[in-house]
Amino acid sequence: MSDQLDSTTTGSDDEGPSEISAEELAVVPEAELPTVVIIGRPNVGKSTLFNRVVGSQQAIVEDRPGITRDRKVLEASWLEVPFLVVDTGGWMPGGDALEEKVSRQVEEAVRDADVVLFVVDASVGLTDDDQTIANWVRRSGRDVIIVANKADNERRETDRWEFLGLGLGDPVPVSALHGRRAGDLLDVVISRFSEEARHRPVADDDDRFYEEAEDWDADEIKPPRVAIVGRPNVGKSTLFNRLVGEDRAVVHDMAGTTRDSIDTLVETEDGPMVFIDTAGMRRKGKIDDSAEYYSLVRALRSIDDADVALLVIDGTEGVTSQDQRLAERIDASGCPILIVLNKWELVSTEDRLDVMTELERKLGFVGDVPVLKISALTGKNVHSLRPHLQESIAQYHTRVPTRDINKIIAAAQQRAPAPKGAKILYAVQGAIDPPTFTLFVNREVQSTYLRYIERTIREEFGLGSTAIKIRVRKKS
Repeated sequence: MSDQLDSTTTGSDDEGPSEISAEELAVVPEAELPTVVIIGRPNVGKSTLFNRVVGSQQAIVEDRPGITRDRKVLEASWLEVPFLVVDTGGWMPGGDALEEKVSRQVEEAVRDADVVLFVVDASVGLTDDDQTIANWVRRSGRDVIIVANKADNERRETDRWEFLGLGLGDPVPVSALHGRRAGDLLDVVISRFSEEARHRPVADDDDRFYEEAEDWDADEIKPPRVAIVGRPNVGKSTLFNRLVGEDRAVVHDMAGTTRDSIDTLVETEDGPMVFIDTAGMRRKGKIDDSAEYYSLVRALRSIDDADVALLVIDGTEGVTSQDQRLAERIDASGCPILIVLNKWELVSTEDRLDVMTELERKLGFVGDVPVLKISALTGKNVHSLRPHLQESIAQYHTRVPTRDINKIIAAAQQRAPAPKGAKILYAVQGAIDPPTFTLFVNREVQSTYLRYIERTIREEFGLGSTAIKIRVRKKS
């Protein structure tokens, strides 16, 4: 974040720090950076403050309670002092089952915090819920700063003294929406860090790869990103928590519990890997809520950035038309796909054959992709994901030497020449992720013959079910 924090704009998605990249976390563990956790009751402006601190529109913001549910962690800096900032859902003592799970996420975040920003609403004043949260956070033993948000003018700033009664020190007035006194708040925040943390400089991008990276090879590819996608309430967050080894995402049997995409770097037996929990995706025509729309946009962006996607399907419901559309969207992005039939333990023996037959009929267009039958709730067969993930990721990153690809294509043309005198003169792999091949031809080549060449390349180089892009350039 730049030092010009008191400006009146929050910046676009292209500006300021983005989600912590996996390679940064692999070099600079989260524990080495001080952690600032933002808490408060619902609808006091926590996510707006979070966006202001990181300098871009990273968290979904709506003028109504209950939008944020899961923890979201990003890296920010102020006066060249780096730190982690955590957005949390509204803490609701005595709420319903879903609100109780959101509150547990808040409490988990506070346990790991160096500084807690307790956000209150200066335009509303002190409430009973504020007092309850203050009593709880005081017992946590964390360093707490009261942030009197929505202090948009001098009169509102004077209203902050009402919050002295919480017994947590002087409130700091801020307007997170307009950036008013946000810089003053961050001055207070970094003053609470240890001397060592305050004098740790913000590393350049290159420095992050090499400094203190004893076990990190600079020539190694970035840790692969695995997006978990599917319709609402098929068990994506349960599978995500199972894979990352902790309850990072709120799980509830109400559809639409997850609002935003959550990235978590996990050290696996095969090396670091980033798992991404996404919001459940419905057809745009059925979305009548702006928060759900932005959740859909973030989920689609996660698919485009992923190295492999796990399409989670509810085995008890079988393959729906929405599952088909999601598979088409993943296939169009060029991302490898693994089909995960969740809740398989609930499917009766006589229905299992019907589900597999339906899957083959409705999702046959994605090719011979692995189909994994698991129970995310109990963990049964979840371990079987690992080898398939590694295989798909390796295929996605495959690079074929130019000599080998031309040798294979020459042999294929000798076995079956192209019709109408067409000939592939030369071929080269222009890109990976997915493997992309450019064919230089003397004249137009029929699509059926291109499919023959694609199948040959796939079989000869062991590309399995990963997407392959074929580009054709005609000799001038």
